[in-house]
Amino acid sequence: MKPIKIGLLGLGTVGGGVVTVLTRNAHEIARRAGREVIISHAAAKEYDAGAIEGLDRIDRITDDGFAVVNDPEVEIVIELIGGYSPAKELVLQAIENNKHVVTANKAMIAVHGNEIFSAAQERGVTVAFEASAAAGFPVIKAIREGLAANRIHWLAGIINGTGNFILTEMRDKGRDFAEVLKEAQELGYAEADPTFDVEGIDAAHKLTILGSIAFGIPLQFEKTYTEGISGIERQDVAYADELGYRIKHLGISRRTDAGIELRVHPTLIPARRLIANVDGVMNAVLVQCDAAGPTLYYGAGAGSLPTASSIVADVIDAVRALTTDPENRVPHLAFQPDAMSDLAVLDMADISTAYYLRMQAVDRPGVMSAVTTILGNLGISIEAIIQKEPEAGAGHVPVIMLTQRVQERNMNEAIRQIEALDTIAGNVHRIRVETLD
Repeated sequence: MKPIKIGLLGLGTVGGGVVTVLTRNAHEIARRAGREVIISHAAAKEYDAGAIEGLDRIDRITDDGFAVVNDPEVEIVIELIGGYSPAKELVLQAIENNKHVVTANKAMIAVHGNEIFSAAQERGVTVAFEASAAAGFPVIKAIREGLAANRIHWLAGIINGTGNFILTEMRDKGRDFAEVLKEAQELGYAEADPTFDVEGIDAAHKLTILGSIAFGIPLQFEKTYTEGISGIERQDVAYADELGYRIKHLGISRRTDAGIELRVHPTLIPARRLIANVDGVMNAVLVQCDAAGPTLYYGAGAGSLPTASSIVADVIDAVRALTTDPENRVPHLAFQPDAMSDLAVLDMADISTAYYLRMQAVDRPGVMSAVTTILGNLGISIEAIIQKEPEAGAGHVPVIMLTQRVQERNMNEAIRQIEALDTIAGNVHRIRVETLD
């Protein structure tokens, strides 16, 4: 059979990895796909030719992405330029030209995926996006296909390696956030502008995708609650450890009677949980189902070759799909397009969880009584309290509380009232707590 010709958009770190994997493993890939797979046309504004193994195997390299997606010989387009535009326009043009698409672009899928998948459905082509979430391991395929017989209750994931590296270093070495962030940038884990990583936007893109696949709801990035780790202090990490917890930046999606939770935020989880011991730049996703029970997926969340592994696996699936009836392919978002749910995504104020609270209190009798009265009046029960000894000459002492589960709306009001007390200095620092059992 004739080889399948691929059009590649982007020859950066991941694009170079794709070229390397397709070249290095060409024979194995052909055995799995049933046909030889070659990159015939690529587009990139700039690239390091000497750093890409197999670049000489590409017939044409241009700086015009539309020349690639409009090439009549190209049957599958791999989009690796990232961002919203022109990636979206290139993908839609490829679909219009009846080409299958493989992408690692979580931002584009999270924000524009509904439109893209609808266009692909109309044209009878597929858009594969395994590398858009936890790129180094196939969690999307696991949820969409491996767990297809299950009713999924919830999932929780460490889905940004940069944030996980920072929190791990803060815990293991007692370092400050700013210091570790600087090192992460020097090591290439974080961008010069680290906002997407440390403020949770990258993780929110990925959680939007995972939540949609898990629960059969449309992609709704704008409704995903997003909170980063820049407010986490070294003392919070130490206090969490003292209480038997670790702080992880989690993406959590849960089915409730009222709707679907979609939230990304720092979270205390018990130190004994497997996912609490995922350290450094590694990612992990824990999925709780009715039949399979808990399943944990672990691996690299980024990197040239790990990401290329997922992309090329999607290419193999796309090659197999070329001869498959479009009506009987695996649905993009796991559920048939006409069976998607209209369950609402819950507002953060409507979600219930437990809380870690840290505050600076005046060192005199009666202060904690006023705080606990506020909590009690709002139905908030206290699980544990740590009150540190005051330092010499200090007028305030740190007080740490763990609460039982309560609706966030009530906790917001409690924090407002506590911060208004003249015996509490500054803001109350809040971190949510999940036991994941």
